Amino acid sequence: MEIIWKRKDEFTLRPKLYTFPELFAMAALVSLLGFLVENMWMLTRSGFIDNRNMNLPFLLGYGIAVVGMYLLIGTPRKNHLLFYYILVFVFVSIGEIALGFTVEEFCGFYYWDYTNLPMHLTRYTSLFTSLGFSAIITVFMYYFYEPLMNVFHTTMTPRRRRIVIALFIAMLVDMLYSFHLMRELGDVYKSWKLYISLPLM
Repeated sequence: MEIIWKRKDEFTLRPKLYTFPELFAMAALVSLLGFLVENMWMLTRSGFIDNRNMNLPFLLGYGIAVVGMYLLIGTPRKNHLLFYYILVFVFVSIGEIALGFTVEEFCGFYYWDYTNLPMHLTRYTSLFTSLGFSAIITVFMYYFYEPLMNVFHTTMTPRRRRIVIALFIAMLVDMLYSFHLMRELGDVYKSWKLYISLPLM
């Protein structure tokens, strides 16, 4: 599949038409990466890893956000990376605030709290966290999104399609069930936590 450009004055590559299983595969990959990145952050910051409020090692919010961003604005062009980055920054900031307040209203607790960080906007987003997330997403969208989607597209067999659909359903059920548990608990859902001593800690 060839990349189709929008008008020359526009800054993104137009999203291609992929099948739902191919998009589900990308959502699953990004959800796994989100789980790993969050645990790497917790490991370096607090010396432990945990289930990140889910049972499966996938944070579906990341997968849905990245695939949704692709469907809305595509992938960045080289000479418009900064503008694309700014759009992602706005998307990330609004998304964090919306998710944080939704969980606060639905479950009755603070899902996370950035008030101890400088230049925070509400307790759910801050300048530096949004800048960091946006940089990771922009780099991923520029270098990796389309090549990975092309792999999913060219290697998607009927059997793999069924596996991906089943995995996506499992992630969705796990997310809904975990949020149900958090609402019942009125707190975060921690099923396991593992402390790890790093050499430099």
